Amino acid sequence: MVDACETMPKADTIKLRNKHIGKSCQLFYRSDPLKIVRGQGQYMYDEQGARYLDCINNVAHVGHCHPKVVEAGTRQLATLSTNNRFLHDELVQCAQTLAEKMPGNLSVCYFVNSGSEANDLALRLARQHTGRHEVITLDHAYHGHVSAVMDISPYKFNQPGGDPKPDFVHVAPCPDVYRGKYRDCDYPDGTDLGQLYADEVQRLLDRSPAGVAAFIAESLQSCGGQIIPPAGYFQKVYDAVRKAGGVTIADEVQVGFGRIGTHYWAFEPHGIVPDIVTVAKPMGNGHPVGAVVTTPEIAESFAATGVCYFNTYGGNPVSCAIANAVMRVIDEERLQENALRVGRYLLEQSRALAYEYQLVGDVRGTGLFVGIELVADRQRRLPATRAAKAVVERMKTVHRILVSSDGPDDNVVKLKPPMVFTAENADEFLYAIRECLTYLEQQQQQSSAAAPEVANTPVRVTHPLATGGILQPSPISRGQRDTSTLIKSI
Repeated sequence: MVDACETMPKADTIKLRNKHIGKSCQLFYRSDPLKIVRGQGQYMYDEQGARYLDCINNVAHVGHCHPKVVEAGTRQLATLSTNNRFLHDELVQCAQTLAEKMPGNLSVCYFVNSGSEANDLALRLARQHTGRHEVITLDHAYHGHVSAVMDISPYKFNQPGGDPKPDFVHVAPCPDVYRGKYRDCDYPDGTDLGQLYADEVQRLLDRSPAGVAAFIAESLQSCGGQIIPPAGYFQKVYDAVRKAGGVTIADEVQVGFGRIGTHYWAFEPHGIVPDIVTVAKPMGNGHPVGAVVTTPEIAESFAATGVCYFNTYGGNPVSCAIANAVMRVIDEERLQENALRVGRYLLEQSRALAYEYQLVGDVRGTGLFVGIELVADRQRRLPATRAAKAVVERMKTVHRILVSSDGPDDNVVKLKPPMVFTAENADEFLYAIRECLTYLEQQQQQSSAAAPEVANTPVRVTHPLATGGILQPSPISRGQRDTSTLIKSI
């Protein structure tokens, strides 16, 4: 493998970025940004050769620079790259594979370049099919950065300086049973929280004077804090929306293609079949490609306008060759099965954190989609935003593990690693986050009023998975990894 190198010093890269890149284009770790020059599998490397475990990059779905994906893209790029108005086998094969992996009558594809474009087109399809314009979205949802989907993304328009919510957009509460409008701790065991949240959507449907064109939701809300909707929620909502004459849109941009382990698509465990599904990010493993999949009936309504849908690069041969390679790799390397197996282990072990650390309020997830919510007070479930930010920074600085935080209060440590993530990687993450949480609790004991500071010296961790502390080998059941080597390497 050829070692990647930087073409200019990091300081010069920062200067040029500050001069020529818009300030609203933000970086991870803004106080000390990483300069990544190479990726391989579940790892990324900076300009000095330091290796980082990537726990957040759902874009590199089958692993950074997967050789089969690289080869497919390189071969097609060297053969033909043009627009999609010529016949090409890669395009129709990609559509066929997507359709075969969809349930129900989802069989017609439109190819685009991004998730934003996919959701924009999905809205057009829904509005043309229903003859309506209004949309119901979920609070804290993010559906993209173009104007049409910014309008239905409270994650964006609720920020200071964001544009006001349009009148045709109706926002239903996010079905978060931990810190949402209806919390599990506020109701007796057995209460149907899915019904309570679905009733909120029904009320919006009832109040809509012109009728709703579509209900759109991420199958699992990511930017909203790794939210797992309660059982029955989507079934009840879909039934209500269809009864009212609207269509349903499942945004699978961040969570599709086997990430949840149990199923290929994250909407499937809910026992629903959407009218429109949008996919992107993981589909190209970093290459800009996405798609909208819908029913023949909705596609026919769109075609009946007589307006040609043309996307120059949507469905071009290179993009489709890469997408086909990604889907082959998922199947051949059984990455959905890996997500199920490793994800169950990761989630099970992460839930143990709540018994060890008062900071950990809730741990939730499925497959390789996990959120760890940090709270300052378990009884009141108050968000520990500063602690979450400190964990993210310390994981990078001390352990060279990349995680991020999100949610309405930015207090949820989230993991969406490449699908090649292993049990040993999970152990490495678990060991590191225990060290971070131990460090923060020690800091709180020393000064409860002071903000957590990030030091570069690891602290001792007392736990069965880390007997003897961080500078001793950890008796991990999977692989007996020597963590003293790990710590010395960082």
